[in-house]
Amino acid sequence: MSTAGKVIKCRAAVAYEFKKPFVIEEIDVAPPKANEIRIKIYASGICHTDDHALGGGMAGIQFPIILGHEGAGIIESVGEGVRKFHPGDHVIPLCSPMCLKCPSCLHEDSNFCEKNDVGKNVGLMLDKTSRFSIKGKLIHNFMSSSTFTEFTVVDAFACVKIDKAAPMDQVCLIGCGFSTGYGTVLNTAKVKPNSSCVVFGLGGIGMSAVIGCKVSGASKIIGVDINPSKFCKAKELGCTECVNPNDCTKPIHEVIVEMTNGGADYGFECVGKVDVMASMIQSTHYAYGSANIIGVPNSTDRLCIDVMWLLTGRSLNGAFLGDFKAPLDFPCLVQDNMVGKFDLGALVAHKLPFEKINEGFDLMREGKTIRSVLIIAQQKH
Repeated sequence: MSTAGKVIKCRAAVAYEFKKPFVIEEIDVAPPKANEIRIKIYASGICHTDDHALGGGMAGIQFPIILGHEGAGIIESVGEGVRKFHPGDHVIPLCSPMCLKCPSCLHEDSNFCEKNDVGKNVGLMLDKTSRFSIKGKLIHNFMSSSTFTEFTVVDAFACVKIDKAAPMDQVCLIGCGFSTGYGTVLNTAKVKPNSSCVVFGLGGIGMSAVIGCKVSGASKIIGVDINPSKFCKAKELGCTECVNPNDCTKPIHEVIVEMTNGGADYGFECVGKVDVMASMIQSTHYAYGSANIIGVPNSTDRLCIDVMWLLTGRSLNGAFLGDFKAPLDFPCLVQDNMVGKFDLGALVAHKLPFEKINEGFDLMREGKTIRSVLIIAQQKH
């Protein structure tokens, strides 16, 4: 029986307050309105940004809320006026959607749409309402996507169609973590062959940056992390060396400068801590190093720098979603994974049933996983 145009009752992982476990609840998901799409979610990665929001690191988050922004699924129904998408299409919801019409979207160097909810955290559809509710009470959405639920509703510009043969438990990572790390290397830093790179933080984003450095042809890729259990996987993915700052007798940036004969050509911070950002900047070459901040710190944190770090010739960059224009670039990333340019499956350390979402967050917080993926529905091949 068709569910189009009807309210769907389904399971969702609802967050009710800061720093509290998710509660699996039965919620109501209203049908899509004009220019909206309802999606059955099959897989969703667990990203530090979700924990960042849950832990109070993002200003403006409102509860109750359905987090999750790294998903993949199949369109169940579409609202009036939707022409590019149809029921049955396989899609990735976009946590940083693009209207492709505003000045930011149209600028060749920008991927940050004026209509997206990143940093605003309104937690509603474009019409300022929600399609989620529980016992009549509104539930907020997150980053235009909300993928910790069996069904979600997104605005039509917050969605991209992908190959139906793509494994959703892998390509869901393109929705945030992989594209963020990998894209910052290729699109923002534009790493050159035979260069030296240092990656601070070997979680999902950091490992994705390592993959990007390898694909770019870097000859020296140094991974930095205080958890040495990650070093074996990092070397499998492309690191030539790994360093634990806790094992060093001098500041880590001095160690990296020595290892790279004056400083790395490119540095990437994938942790979201301002002291690590400062170390990463100083690890790059003082005259021509490219320092790239990827990690998201708490909204109240401030980075203090010595201006001389930059006046000598270093460049300092920030990037969101790896500077990919998601509606245009994500289908290509899906194809690159399918033809073996990189292996997203290598980043998935754990696949968990939906009801074990809290265990998945514990694995991430304890540094026991690269990426955990929630299997919300089984994909048929």
